[in-house]
Amino acid sequence: MQKAKTLTIERLNVVWPHRDHSHRLVRDLSLSLRAGEVLALVGASGSGKSMTCAGALDVLPPGVIRSSGRVLIDGQAVPGAGLRGRIVATVLQNPRSAFNPVRSMADHAREVLRVARIDPAMDSAAMLDAFAEVGLDDPAHVAGLYPFEMSGGMLQRVMIALALLSGAPFLFADEPTTDLDLLVQARILDLLADLTARRGLGMLIVTHDMGVVARLAQRVAVMEAGAIVEMAPVAQIFAAPAHPATRELVAAHLKLYEGEPA
Repeated sequence: MQKAKTLTIERLNVVWPHRDHSHRLVRDLSLSLRAGEVLALVGASGSGKSMTCAGALDVLPPGVIRSSGRVLIDGQAVPGAGLRGRIVATVLQNPRSAFNPVRSMADHAREVLRVARIDPAMDSAAMLDAFAEVGLDDPAHVAGLYPFEMSGGMLQRVMIALALLSGAPFLFADEPTTDLDLLVQARILDLLADLTARRGLGMLIVTHDMGVVARLAQRVAVMEAGAIVEMAPVAQIFAAPAHPATRELVAAHLKLYEGEPA
């Protein structure tokens, strides 16, 4: 089957109904992601970045609803249940909370492989290959480990391996390095960049860190108050940000490096 080439979120609205009025958390948001590119979705905390991903995949918190909008894959509308784990894989910001604490890494991998409809006879080889590809030493040993036996960096690598096992052509990475130390952050970013390039994945990376944007992205969509207020190539975002929200993000990033040697 031919791999999907374009994912489009069209006129997405996410609403939290509350008493006599509703709060629109995402407002008429539209964007497209192509296979082989990294699109960064950036903005201050509370701007609606994570809600955009959750709304697109129909995994919103209780009480929050997608009031309108749809996701298109190569022009065809696909419901959230048809996207998750098959067309869109996810990598989350807190890997420890994403794993069942009483199931081993091999258990998690087998569940992904069942969803991906991989031949069960190939399960072990596929799992070990994926663990090795993301840089986990001794994949057979890792397969038998439980979440409490692993570091945050190891768990994040397993989560990326599970995304690869799914065979999904698109990846939503929601603040994938937030809870990791700086050295592990750099290694995870290098891994994501390498895998995206080699496998031709389309990645939507949600972040407030403009350093991550500069490292990974080709295009940037800036959110404020639930809406995209600017979208441009990454070089333009840093060289000539047009919207005040974008200018604030870039200025805050540059201020971190004031006084450092060139």
